[in-house]
Amino acid sequence: MSDPVNTTPAARIRAAYVFTFVVAAGLTVGVLALWRNIMTRKAEALNHVFQIAELDENTVDPAEWGKNYPRQYDSYRRTVDTARTRHGGSEAFQKLDADPLWRVLFKGYAFAVDYREERGHAYMLQDQEETVRVKDFPQPGACLHCHCSIIPAYRAMGRKAGVPDDTLQAQVMSGFAAVCAMPYAEARALSDDQGQKLIQHPVACIDCHDPKTLGLRVTRPGLLNGLRELAKADGTPLPHLPSVMRWRAGKRVRDYDVNLEASRQELRTLVCAQCHVEYYFKKPDQRLTYPWHNGLRAEQIEAYYDDVHHVDWKHADSGSPMLKAQHPEFELWSQGIHARSGVACADCHMPYMREGAVKVSSHHVRSPLLDPARACQTCHRHPEQELVARVETIQDRTQALMLRAEEVTVALIHEIAAAQRTGTASADLEAARALHRRAQWRLDFIAAENSMGFHAAQEAARILAEAIDFAHRGRLALRATPSSDR
Repeated sequence: MSDPVNTTPAARIRAAYVFTFVVAAGLTVGVLALWRNIMTRKAEALNHVFQIAELDENTVDPAEWGKNYPRQYDSYRRTVDTARTRHGGSEAFQKLDADPLWRVLFKGYAFAVDYREERGHAYMLQDQEETVRVKDFPQPGACLHCHCSIIPAYRAMGRKAGVPDDTLQAQVMSGFAAVCAMPYAEARALSDDQGQKLIQHPVACIDCHDPKTLGLRVTRPGLLNGLRELAKADGTPLPHLPSVMRWRAGKRVRDYDVNLEASRQELRTLVCAQCHVEYYFKKPDQRLTYPWHNGLRAEQIEAYYDDVHHVDWKHADSGSPMLKAQHPEFELWSQGIHARSGVACADCHMPYMREGAVKVSSHHVRSPLLDPARACQTCHRHPEQELVARVETIQDRTQALMLRAEEVTVALIHEIAAAQRTGTASADLEAARALHRRAQWRLDFIAAENSMGFHAAQEAARILAEAIDFAHRGRLALRATPSSDR
């Protein structure tokens, strides 16, 4: 039988009041705890930088920056890691051994001797010094533009030329011209008045960040000049560079200046475009030049090279005037869906990482395939395995097209060489040689680009299809020569 005292209306009301009070008190404590946690996290997010080191334009050593920005520095140091994906990565394997056809394609050029996969940023300077292409072949100081923290050397040479320190950009531009014209070994050995070497580090914090604000900036003269010329190419649409389009639509009272015009999101790509681009050494002073005067597409760059009569080397077997593509990641990315969607290089290759309330970009720059959870799944809500499979499918198909282009281009080389041996006049081979130049330029444009077509899959397929077509046209041109029936 139940206790009548506990079943009275008054008792039930008291119990309800007690329960409500306990619940309300508990909720209050919970809300206060949550508020305190939020305030703590906000304070943590605002005060995650500790000004231990005094940074300025002369602070090149990343370790000094690491005193103030330990999270970024820790991830930067991880670029010593080597890893291999299906079609690349950061393991320094010899590409000529992996695909011997390139020894034929590059015959007569330094790349036929040594052509290795690039390692991470930590090895940029070391790998350049160790390659046979630098050890055994004459190279200009311009090569250092992208392989080291070069701005101190530019400033020192600009200062030597009489440009004052209060005109930083003019000083850098003056030194840039001087270093480009030097032999590589001389430029590499440059030192200041105290005998301290000016080139000591691979790419460093100061190359992309303002030492006072940590804001992104472009420092490399090559890109500053290249974007200036690209902006003037009015007939070239650049929807992925809205700051350029705004400049074009404006009064143009001054040349396009990326550091004044570009948004932070644009700079998250453009700081990478300082080096991950196509370029050549413009004679007579070996000035490093980005050939964007007509636009960023492969054929637009080719047209510029034709206009200035640029030739990288004469092919040893075919005698064709050849072009060597460098690493046109920015150019190919510019034609892809990610560029059109406002996705920056850093979004995929330097994805954000969190430590508590602190969010920073990872400086462990590497293939997104090695970290799809942060690099891909932020936008694409699919399982990791599916995302990786999609990328590898694109890369597999690109490689298949590339191998076809290699085979038919090599066949063209052999046939031109055979025609020379049988006495075909050089004038009768000009058409085939010109088509060899066009075919191999397109093939190399995709082969030298480090995404195996992923940065712009359709564009890569188009370029390789043109490579195959031009190579076949070259073979047909040989059959039309007067001595083809010998």
